[in-house]
Amino acid sequence: MAGDIDVGEVLFEFIRVGNAVKVTAFHVPTLTEISIVGARGASEAHLKLLGLKRLEYVLAKQRGEG
Repeated sequence: MAGDIDVGEVLFEFIRVGNAVKVTAFHVPTLTEISIVGARGASEAHLKLLGLKRLEYVLAKQRGEG
């Protein structure tokens, strides 16, 4: 995936809000949810990557790694 952590199953939701897109990533195994806001013109793949990186950060922090 995006980093060193094997995150498992992740669900993504994209909601357009004006000139931005709210991306929600939900980590199924731990029931952890994060949200980011990206540019409306950014590709879906790029927004998923940003969401996944943020999710990995939060999961590592929960495990006490950061």
